[in-house]
Order: sequence, then C-alpha cells, then structure tokens
Amino acid sequence: MNDITVASLEHFMYRYPAGGTNALDVAHLRIHEGLTLVTGASGSGKSSLLRVFNGLVPHFHGGTVGGRAEVLDHDVITTATRVLAAQVGFVFQDPELQSVYPTVERDIAFGLENIAMAPATMTQRVGEALDEAGIAHLRSRAVATLSGGERQRLALAGVLAMRPRMLVLDEPLSQLDEDGAYSVVSILGTLARAGIAVVVAEHRLELLASLDGRTIAVEAGRVADGAAAGRRRLGNAPIIAGAQRSIAATMAWELDDVATGPARIPVVEGVSLAGHSGEVIALVGPNGGGKTTLLRTIAGLLRPLAGRVDRAPGRVAFLPQNPMALLHRASVAAEVAWTVRGDAPSTDATLLIDELGLTHLAARDPRDLSTGERQRAAIAAVLAGAPRIALLDEPTRGMDDAARNALCCAVARMRAAGGSIVIATHDKNLVAALADRTIAVGAGSARELAPVAVA
Repeated sequence: MNDITVASLEHFMYRYPAGGTNALDVAHLRIHEGLTLVTGASGSGKSSLLRVFNGLVPHFHGGTVGGRAEVLDHDVITTATRVLAAQVGFVFQDPELQSVYPTVERDIAFGLENIAMAPATMTQRVGEALDEAGIAHLRSRAVATLSGGERQRLALAGVLAMRPRMLVLDEPLSQLDEDGAYSVVSILGTLARAGIAVVVAEHRLELLASLDGRTIAVEAGRVADGAAAGRRRLGNAPIIAGAQRSIAATMAWELDDVATGPARIPVVEGVSLAGHSGEVIALVGPNGGGKTTLLRTIAGLLRPLAGRVDRAPGRVAFLPQNPMALLHRASVAAEVAWTVRGDAPSTDATLLIDELGLTHLAARDPRDLSTGERQRAAIAAVLAGAPRIALLDEPTRGMDDAARNALCCAVARMRAAGGSIVIATHDKNLVAALADRTIAVGAGSARELAPVAVA
C-alpha cells in the first residue's frame, strides 16, 4: 500500500448548526493513495466525514468546526470549496441532485466548462468518461429518462472527466445492478492502483471484497481502523421466520397485455402480471430495464401505452428511489401523521416508527438525516396506515444490515395483514428474505422466474 498521505485530520471536530452533539470527533486520521473503505451504520457520520474532503463540511453546511483538516496540501477550513472541487471528485448519495444539464453529454461536460477547458479537449474528455463509466450508449439520452442506477454512473462519469487527484464516493453502488456494480468496482480498483486516493462509503461490502485497501469504521462521529477491505464480508438478511409463502386468491392488481414507458416510448411490452393480497413480488433486472416503469404503471402514475391496468379498491402507496421526493414535513413523526390523517386512530404508525428504528429520530427534520435514515423515514411515511398495495423502488438504498432487517420485518407484517407488496431491487438478500415470486424485467419484457428451492 502506498504511504503517500493525501488527506489528514487532527483533533478535528464538527457540529451541524442545529446539532446538539458533534457529528464528527476525529482524533487522528490519514488518507493515503489507493483505496480506503469507510464503513458504519446509517447516521454514524460517514457522509459528514466524506464531505470534509471537498470542503462541504464546514463551508456549505455551516456549523461549528475545530482542529485541523488538510486535503492535497490545502487547509480545508481556510480553502474555498471551488479550489478543492478542482482536485477532489465527489459522487453523492443522491445522484438525482447532482445533475445540472438535461442531457447526459452536456451534464458530464458541466465541470469541464466551469474550468474553461478548450472545446476540443472537453469533447475528448467527455467521450473517455462515457466509455470509462460504461454509459457511452446513453450519450444523447435525456437525464430525466435515466434509471437510478444509470444516474449513479452518470454522476461518476462527470467526476471522472475532471481527472481528480482524489475521488470520494458516497454509496456509489446502492442503485446499480450486479453487472453495473462490478463494473464500477473495477473502475475504482484501476484508479486506486494508479495512485488515485479513492475513498468509498458503502454498505454493499461483498462487492468490494476483491479490492485491496484499508478499511476505517465510523461510529458516532469517531473513526477507528478496521480490517483490510478485501477481507470484509456482508452478512445475509435473515429469512423471516414464519413468512407466508402461499399465494392468496384475492387479486390486488393486474396488468393485461400492457406496453408502457415514459415519453410514449415503450420500455416493456406484452406484460401480463397479477399481484395478490398477502404476497410479496420482487422485480429484478438490469438498470434501465423497466422495473421503475412497471411500478409506476401499477401505481397509476404512468398511463400504459397499450393494454389494461386494474387495481382493487384501497390506498396505493409508492416509494420512489429518491426519498426526498416525498419528505416535506418538519419532522419524521409529522410525515407519518400526514399519511394517516384521514384514517381512524391506530397504533400502526407508532409501531412502524419503532419497528424501523426511528423513535429517537421522530422529532428530527428528514432533511437533516443520513440517506439511510431518510430512506427509513420515507418507508414509514409510505407504509403507515396499512395500504392495500405498496410499491417500493430500491427500498434498501443506503441501508445498513440492521435497517434492512427491520424493513423485512415491517414488510412481512404487512404481508401477514393481507397487503400486496411489489419491490424493485438489486438486493439479492432482500429478495431471498421476502419474495414469494420474482419477476425478471429487461430486454423489453417481464417474465416470472421459477422459485428457488429452499433446503
């Protein structure tokens, strides 16, 4: 491992403006060239630590700061973020918030335009970044038509075009299919071996197991060294004891010979599927294959181009990939209360908040939470009040193992109460834990996979 120090923190502390305690309290930390994997539970301070490296902490977020932080020979506290941004590439947890221009090619060129790069060189850099991120086929696409995983790779391409000396990525694999995730891991390994300092916060640790590097663990804002990245393994989500595997007869929704897609362009065609009460269906398949499109069509948010969609009476709940699209209230408790405002009084909302580990966060503004915590808050707001149909798009995005297991329990309870749940996911452990049926979506079609025998 290369011992060249790229960033260092000494007795560094940081507290957000409205924070009652320090978000970071780092006695000593050195980041070297090569790979550094940052682990920790949701809300532990991983994202706050990463944002020190490009100066968003403290310059953008404000708050109280102390101690010393240096990145690439710059004092973070006294250096403007625009100076650090020219050398530190940052891929955020929410790629939806990172795009600026409406088309892929222009969006990748945004950073290069800001440093007044010559047009000929800019065109070459954009082409190389498209190839490196594996999205050359998306060059002319509108950003609004991309899937969550495609947006993650677009954000990475925009950063790679800048050729940073340090690359910082916050949950870069959270929405990627397996092929896309391994492709990105390969890119990170190549960059790390070339001497770039690559810092990655990620919960999908099994995908990074092939890379050599150092692991640091963050807990309550404090940092400790961990094992080598290549030796870490992620545990499987447990199969829920007593999970209902039989399919009830009551139809909850049905697609009959449906063709559907955004902008009147079909992504999938000839789809005939039905969901029942007391059943969990998993939609799996590649990024851009049509999983989100099918969810939106079932929900009634996207009108089919052909065919028929039927839904039984009752509330339909939809969780989008970006939880901030539906979190607008002043607190987590207020979000959940708004969902059940027209329902008869029930203990369901309180139980759900507790089940998802949100009780201590109930009074917090969702915008102040970590990505994993916001995801749980959005799930609580969606599932409160026992909807007849629940459609969840990448629900484990940004979640640690404990949060994923809590989600499994909440979904299993909803299934036992007769709910129909459809989950679009790349999380194989979630599929194994919950799915009664699995539908493969891609290449313009949707087909049911044969059940896997459980020993």
